[in-house]
Amino acid sequence: MKKLLCAAALGMALTMSAGAQAADKVGVVNIGQVLQKVPNRDAVEKQLENEFKSRDTELQNLGKALQTAVEKYQKDAPTMNATQRANTEKDLVAKREAYAQKAQAFEQDFSRRQAEERNKIMKRVLDAVDAVAKKEGYDVILDANTVPYFADGKDITAQVQKQVK
Repeated sequence: MKKLLCAAALGMALTMSAGAQAADKVGVVNIGQVLQKVPNRDAVEKQLENEFKSRDTELQNLGKALQTAVEKYQKDAPTMNATQRANTEKDLVAKREAYAQKAQAFEQDFSRRQAEERNKIMKRVLDAVDAVAKKEGYDVILDANTVPYFADGKDITAQVQKQVK
């Protein structure tokens, strides 16, 4: 039984070492650096800003109006009768809820659009990595930030940046 276990372990070790040697050419790319230098990154940010500018302005105006109404209520509350105070408080609560809902919807929509644009850029970068790896004959490409050491000759970051443009 011991011999069988030893033979199985030796077989597995040989299989694993053969699998590790199958990747002959390994390269690295600094994805973060490539993403920072994507040519139209700033244009995409400005496009998003313009796309959501009107909603942002509307939200800011609602916030200012709500703040003004709260300040007016705090100033006038001592002179109001109970009915007026109750009605004003209900109105303020309704305005706060409406503001909160609009703010949440704005944040969700903005985050969704940011993610869409980030995914488009990331796809371009990954396609460039794939193209460079195939052209140069690499078997495996790793992110430079996840590898503790690599030789300078294995870094394809500059080639990927050229490919993305």
